[in-house]
Amino acid sequence: MANAPAGDFYALKQEQVNQYLHDTIVVPEDLQANVMVTTLDKVYNWSRRTSMWPLLFGLACCAIEMIATAASRFDLARFGMEVMRPSPRQSDLMIVSGTVTKKMVPAIVRIYNQMAEPRYVLSMGACATGGGPFKEGYNVVSGIDKYIPVDVYVPGCPPTPEALIYGMMKLHEKVDRQSITKVPWYRKETSDAIPVPLLGPDIFDPRQVQLIKEYTLAKPESAADGEKRRGSGEKREAAAPVALSDAAKERIAQAKARAAAKRQTA
Repeated sequence: MANAPAGDFYALKQEQVNQYLHDTIVVPEDLQANVMVTTLDKVYNWSRRTSMWPLLFGLACCAIEMIATAASRFDLARFGMEVMRPSPRQSDLMIVSGTVTKKMVPAIVRIYNQMAEPRYVLSMGACATGGGPFKEGYNVVSGIDKYIPVDVYVPGCPPTPEALIYGMMKLHEKVDRQSITKVPWYRKETSDAIPVPLLGPDIFDPRQVQLIKEYTLAKPESAADGEKRRGSGEKREAAAPVALSDAAKERIAQAKARAAAKRQTA
């Protein structure tokens, strides 16, 4: 292959470094081959953007497309992202790829809390973003952004590797716009870890425990209030449960004890 003219090489090199040059300071022409004036933000963001390590885990069919993105045909190595780490403490990017179930949310939040700052989240596919075709299912959450902050959403069911790469490029653009003086992980105040959701009859945020208690243990409405509400056209019945009495709690405890004794003698 014939070598390109020297002028083309220097023009290409200049085009690549233009985005990192300082806006107002001009380097003399005789020093431009050895000196480049830039800002700390641009160098800092360039180093983070070109060595962003994704977290290696997948939830459902979107993970297959994520694996294909890292294979030789699409080659994430050209973005410096070929190292998918198995440890959250060595990862910068969490790719939530697939259907997020209520059983999996506590583990995802716990892994996110273990990632060191700066950390980013990419929601891959319709399921991770809003529940997808399983949105009405009893065991699927309608979006991972209800539990952890999401930086980029990649639509599709599942998205193609090209779509995932485009989402990563958009994340790189976001990183380039950040300033070292404004990012939260360098401020004096520290951000608290996200409380791990609790999985009981349903999944809920432990910060909302008091609100849930006040709602579920509220006193039932009187007959007059109920008649007035029904007369106004509302169809929803009062569903506030009544707190158990001490006698009822005692009967439940005795029944549990009898069942435990029966299991031991069986």
